[in-house]
Amino acid sequence: MSATDAQTGLQIRVDHVAIRGVVSAVPQQTCTNQDFADRFDTQVIDEITKMTGVERRHIAGPNQTTADLAEAAASRLLSQLAWSAESVDAVIFVSQTPDFRLPATACTLQHRLGLSKNCAALDVNLGCSGYVYGLWLASRLIDGLAVKRVLLLAGDTSSKLVNTEDRATALLFGDAGTATALEYNEQAQPAYYVIGTDGGGARHLMVPRSPVRAEQQEDARLSQLNPDYLYMDGAQVFNFTISSVPALVRQLLSFSGQTLESTEHFLFHQANAFMLRHIAKKLKIPADQFSLNLQRFGNTSSASIPLLLTDISRQTALRERVVMAGFGVGYSWAAVSCDLSLLQVTDLIEVES
Repeated sequence: MSATDAQTGLQIRVDHVAIRGVVSAVPQQTCTNQDFADRFDTQVIDEITKMTGVERRHIAGPNQTTADLAEAAASRLLSQLAWSAESVDAVIFVSQTPDFRLPATACTLQHRLGLSKNCAALDVNLGCSGYVYGLWLASRLIDGLAVKRVLLLAGDTSSKLVNTEDRATALLFGDAGTATALEYNEQAQPAYYVIGTDGGGARHLMVPRSPVRAEQQEDARLSQLNPDYLYMDGAQVFNFTISSVPALVRQLLSFSGQTLESTEHFLFHQANAFMLRHIAKKLKIPADQFSLNLQRFGNTSSASIPLLLTDISRQTALRERVVMAGFGVGYSWAAVSCDLSLLQVTDLIEVES
């Protein structure tokens, strides 16, 4: 971390936890930006596509939920790892699009996956940073005694929150669900986390509450928002990201004792191609250590990092130390430097509606 960078978050080291497998599931149904030609001018579509990098994305069917995608991913993962359902000690579901306001969707997934009734289950309401937060929470649960194996299910069906007439969001968000298996292992290398929050930025990316709260009334824009739709102030989110993420990554590398050269790959939340390329350039990350896949999947919120990992793994095996960083809605951010040498399974599947 340079002298000009302030500390960006809480520093945490986790030992003896291995990531064993990651499976991502996307809906079979897709849409392209050109599908919106009846709503937006062609020039507008081209400009948005150039800026965001998104060309197409997978969209959940009317009756397809985040839990459906997570269940499909988890079932495939358990099968490929040959983990019995009874061997899973806890399941964490990270999403901002749960099936219900209550009960916790993790509880219904425990039943649908046939996990033991001795299994702990909880939901975490986080978006862009949610996967890394979930890895941290899952890792901290694992003590090697009562809890040895945890399933982390992360995903969102953000398309269900998007106003198709809003060009700021309609051409950006895609849907996905993921499953990650974590396990106690004495030989696992340490993982290093940096985690932080600035709730002062909450109003710039939100689905507003109805009735309107006092803090919403103070902002003329928020008081007029439709509580059924996602609202994003793209300029504010952009400024937050390009000013915060480089410092976050530098702090993480300093804390973990790693360098650009000792890190096999950088997996960033897939938010906006122009923004991510700017961050990579600012950090001087070599082109072969940095990837984008939002051109095919869009911004999939909490699923974007594991989706990127499984997508990359189809071309090249990621088996060494990587940096994963999520940032956005909240404002919330989290990054981890972790070793993937014990990773056994990566897969990407499509799920029928």
